[in-house]
Amino acid sequence: AVVSTQSTGGEKNTIEHALSCKKGGYVSLRHNRVRDYIAGELDRVCYNTQIEPRLLSTNGRDLPEGTITDDHARLDISTRDFWTPMDKAFFDVRVLNSQAASNAVQSIPQTFIKHEKEKKTAYNHRVLEVDGGVFTPLVMATTGGLGREFSRFVKHLAEQKSVKSGNRYEECVRYIRLRLS
Repeated sequence: AVVSTQSTGGEKNTIEHALSCKKGGYVSLRHNRVRDYIAGELDRVCYNTQIEPRLLSTNGRDLPEGTITDDHARLDISTRDFWTPMDKAFFDVRVLNSQAASNAVQSIPQTFIKHEKEKKTAYNHRVLEVDGGVFTPLVMATTGGLGREFSRFVKHLAEQKSVKSGNRYEECVRYIRLRLS
């Protein structure tokens, strides 16, 4: 296979560049792979799982600064019955390059917290107040590390998968983590 020495943006095509540049498609492919895997797992244990559901209109509702209020806003995944019976849960995936210049100035745990807060600022109030659901940011690193919220999500998903499949919880956690790495 021939690999170009220049990216689609004209820069040198290095591994670091491929992990961070949004023009070449690698970032989108990586994100969509995680999103689609998570949606598939949720569909096995929950109800009415959707990819990129459109959020309800805010109808001019006064929401905190930083909240995305665009009427065409979407999150990556929604489903019912995940955290509690009949609740509507929304999830948004972010796969970050912890070695990128914007992330390298802090520790990896601090980077996860920063990105989780960004997602929560953008969507949490809207999901709670307008869509009547709960929001969980799913933040992970290209190296496979998971943010706190994503780790909690994986544990809960493994519990549900264990109950539905009859497999041991430990096996379910291991399987999910391996698929995400």
